[in-house]
Amino acid sequence: MNILADTNIIVRAVHRKAAQHRVAIRAMRSLQNEGHRICLTAQNLYEFCSVATCPVQVNGLGLTSAQTNRVVTRLEEICLIFRDPADLYDEWRRLIVTHEVSGKKVHDARLVAAMKIYGIHRILTFNTGDFVRFPEIEVIHPDSTAKI
Repeated sequence: MNILADTNIIVRAVHRKAAQHRVAIRAMRSLQNEGHRICLTAQNLYEFCSVATCPVQVNGLGLTSAQTNRVVTRLEEICLIFRDPADLYDEWRRLIVTHEVSGKKVHDARLVAAMKIYGIHRILTFNTGDFVRFPEIEVIHPDSTAKI
């Protein structure tokens, strides 16, 4: 089964000094060992690149463009990448209207729109509360991956 990794999972998996680094790595490995495929959308990679190249002083990882490119290349090797389909915008618009999504949460709705289009029913995230408004998907916290 395909499981989308939220950007916060990828950021913590890459950031070795993050408090939740080991939890993120363990969750991804556990799911892969159970036969699941970790997936990312283009949006996850855009968001990751933004965080990765921001200075540490503003909650970024402080990586250079070259370092970030190496990480993205590795993610492309180990994860299934879903590019933006033509109908993503229409599904995203439907979700933000249906679920009255506003502010920064519109980014989460875009991930859910991609999930719906690609038939992905689960998302792995530290921010489970960001996705509870979407009953069409299952939200998985990394701490619970041993039970999946």
